[in-house]
Amino acid sequence: MSYAVLGTGMVGQTLAGKLDALGQPVAVGTRDPGATLARTEPDAMGNPPFARWHEQHPEVSLLPFAEAAAFGERVINATSGIAALQALEAAGAEHLAGKVLLDVSNPLDFSHGMPPSLDPVNTDSLGEQIQRAFPAAKVVKTLNTMNCLVMVDPARIPGEHDVFVCGNDAGAREAAVEMLLSFGWPRQAIIDLGDITGARGTEMVLPLWLRLMGVHGHADFNFHIDRAR
Repeated sequence: MSYAVLGTGMVGQTLAGKLDALGQPVAVGTRDPGATLARTEPDAMGNPPFARWHEQHPEVSLLPFAEAAAFGERVINATSGIAALQALEAAGAEHLAGKVLLDVSNPLDFSHGMPPSLDPVNTDSLGEQIQRAFPAAKVVKTLNTMNCLVMVDPARIPGEHDVFVCGNDAGAREAAVEMLLSFGWPRQAIIDLGDITGARGTEMVLPLWLRLMGVHGHADFNFHIDRAR
């Protein structure tokens, strides 16, 4: 199964690297590949430039958004929430139609400083906005409630913890589950929240997640829903 991972930040790099390690053909999408590779400075979080990561993953193609989306049988939106719709528009509705579109982004609004707020929130979600903007795509929200290193290595966190999926298409949700299983998630840890309106809840986890990261001083944690037996 070939994947297009849209976004060259740490989330995109981590997901693309995992899929590459699993032997899946991967293309990373960016607005301008030449400009992306030309950057030599660390990003805003102090992470090394994309070119250094790409040297370690020569089998992963770096393509413009539209070419990457055309390449992938499945598409992962790993852009920042504020850029997601614009990036997907650049990818092209015709390249997303009929495909599973896995959205791992969050609608964090930094316009008023830290901590960020959410926009949209409560009665809408970024996942729903993406589904409305690209009705022929099969949008599934998942993996947006944790750090990217935990996304691809759930054993990094000891004990039981959970990951959520939601989307309007049951087959697309099962495709997301298939990917999560390949990442090492136990099936019992994958909680299906139903249709894409479930993204409202998972996106609203982020303010709590950010506060917990501040309390703990790191991102090596996740949520577990304990059920009555």
